Amino acid sequence: MACLSCKSLTGEQRISPGPTIYKGRFWVIEHAYPCDMKGWLVLVLKRHAEALHQLSLEEFLELAELQAKTAKLLFAELNCEKEYSVQFAEAENFNHVHFHLVAKPANLPDEMKGPRIFKMLKGGNPVPTAEIKAFCEDLRRKF
Repeated sequence: MACLSCKSLTGEQRISPGPTIYKGRFWVIEHAYPCDMKGWLVLVLKRHAEALHQLSLEEFLELAELQAKTAKLLFAELNCEKEYSVQFAEAENFNHVHFHLVAKPANLPDEMKGPRIFKMLKGGNPVPTAEIKAFCEDLRRKF
């Protein structure tokens, strides 16, 4: 089975239409695509690991710093009500540790709150790629 996270990291099959927002020592930050909302970021471990217990202390420390910085940046840019942070790494072809950091808008309908927000990932009404590219470029400069 192909790991699409690894393919995206090598550039073979990128997930985001925009540029990588941040490249750290152990993690990169990308915008998920296709998705029906702007501000759905993904923190992807640079090496292939399938479970959190496989991460080193250094990887966890960088992750914590990036989650803090990214959540504050999403709030500043989108005035979101809160930020969701989710890690499953069990979807087909995505069995690679990655965290979804999602800017939850204040007007999100109740039927989309919590884990149901994943309906907006590949939901059928994607944000135009030009808008995602511009958003990624802006976040990259501000990061």
